[in-house]
Amino acid sequence: MSKTRLVKPYKLAEDQDYCYSLLLRGLLHYFLLMSADKEILNNRQAYHEYHILDKYEAGAALVGTEVKSIMAGRIQLKDAYVAIKENEVWLYNSHISPYSHGNIQNHEPLRPRKMLLHRKEIEKLEKETTQKGMTLVVTSIYWKNGRIKFEIGVAKGKKLYDKRETEMRKTIEKETRQQLKEKLR
Repeated sequence: MSKTRLVKPYKLAEDQDYCYSLLLRGLLHYFLLMSADKEILNNRQAYHEYHILDKYEAGAALVGTEVKSIMAGRIQLKDAYVAIKENEVWLYNSHISPYSHGNIQNHEPLRPRKMLLHRKEIEKLEKETTQKGMTLVVTSIYWKNGRIKFEIGVAKGKKLYDKRETEMRKTIEKETRQQLKEKLR
């Protein structure tokens, strides 16, 4: 009994304070990581093929194995497009690879996925696609507040000369940056 009372009371209080500070530091680190936007995928082909006029943030109704595959970066948006059917927004032709550690109930890679938007946003998107002839494409996928978000762009297709013009502009900017860098040396 005398051995258990050898611990000094102030030493116990210091240990508790240290534990509390570690716990608070860990929680703070966790919340900062969860609140920061982490880009999972950027659809550069969409920017090459279309003029993106407006962007909307949308959630998606996903299965657990789909979330794990997306977090591993195993998603392709090559032929993916967004369409509105019966006042609901759907993502078609996006390929999410089956999760490697999944079981029998793994998801189907090419199934249509429901996008989650507010009613007013859906009505606005429907108006732009039907009246103005715009296209809806996914421009990026990112992690925000513990959820996967899809950025949907309202797009207008580029002509061939527009694509050539943007490529020319990019090469000119790249060359000027290189020349400025060489002059600064």
